[in-house]
Amino acid sequence: MIFEPKCIGKLSLATRELEGDLKKSLRVGPCAIGKQAVYLNSFFLDRRFYLRYDDIHRMFKRVAMSKGGFTGKGMFGTMSYLVVEYGQDQTITCNFKYEDDVDRFLEAVAEKHPEIPMHSKQAELKLKKAEEEERKRYVDHLSVTAENNVRSLQNAESYLNANPALSMALSENAKQKRVIDNINPTYQLVAAVILLLGLIACAGGIVAFLHQQGLAIYIVLFGIGIVFMVMSSRVLPTGRNNKAYAERQWKAAVENMRQYLKDFPQGSTEEDKEFPVPACYAHPLVLTRMVRVIREGRAETKEEAFRLMKEDLKKLNASVTVSQKEYDEVVVVKPMFLVENYQ
Repeated sequence: MIFEPKCIGKLSLATRELEGDLKKSLRVGPCAIGKQAVYLNSFFLDRRFYLRYDDIHRMFKRVAMSKGGFTGKGMFGTMSYLVVEYGQDQTITCNFKYEDDVDRFLEAVAEKHPEIPMHSKQAELKLKKAEEEERKRYVDHLSVTAENNVRSLQNAESYLNANPALSMALSENAKQKRVIDNINPTYQLVAAVILLLGLIACAGGIVAFLHQQGLAIYIVLFGIGIVFMVMSSRVLPTGRNNKAYAERQWKAAVENMRQYLKDFPQGSTEEDKEFPVPACYAHPLVLTRMVRVIREGRAETKEEAFRLMKEDLKKLNASVTVSQKEYDEVVVVKPMFLVENYQ
């Protein structure tokens, strides 16, 4: 290995063990999940450190969210971090470019090591309180119609959970399309000008280097730094970062889900004749939120639950404070509704 990961816990691995574990690890974003350890990034280098599972006390996601993230006009601008607690009250914070990667990382670790808590202590208390408050909102007795619709929604949710990649593709492509569609053309123009200046600096530095001028190397490095900064911002369109590509990916995700729903098993009752939501909204969390609406006594039918669930999403804006559980659900499902304008 060119850069051998550094152990930051008490338990380390022999070089040969470390090399083999890292080679077979599951890489998620800048980190990786091995059989014996997790590999964590520094600010500059991917998989720079490692911790064996016995050293880890807790790991969880931390999100810094931009103002207006829940509004219909804005977009989900977030900075996502993986926080790992270990040793004697020690922590390491790893920055991720995509929030979905943090979620995938935590899900993969939780599957292999369910004994490791996946929420902060404060979040656990808030989640427990939120669950208790949610149960209090449920009515004691539902009508036969409501019970049948709850069962039907749960069956549909189980069907989606059998192939989670399709639902995940819907959410991820909706987020991507939402972000790209909301990039201000002015920002793109400014980025293009800065990129041009960076390229000019690179060219000028190369010319100065050929003429053996003293500051040439610094001018080249400055220009390269500007170019990389602009490209990493993802403001300028590229082959996979443009409106046409995002639109194609979104339509492909919806079509794949539509084909999958064609095989949805029809039940014997009227409630089970067809899938309860359109393919563009076919995500397990959408159905979970619809079940919640029925259990709260606000609706009896799936159509009414779907309408009220959409109204709840519309009401969430920058001025609304939500629980961690609500946030985790909204950032997954709301982009799909925003892309389709709640139709």
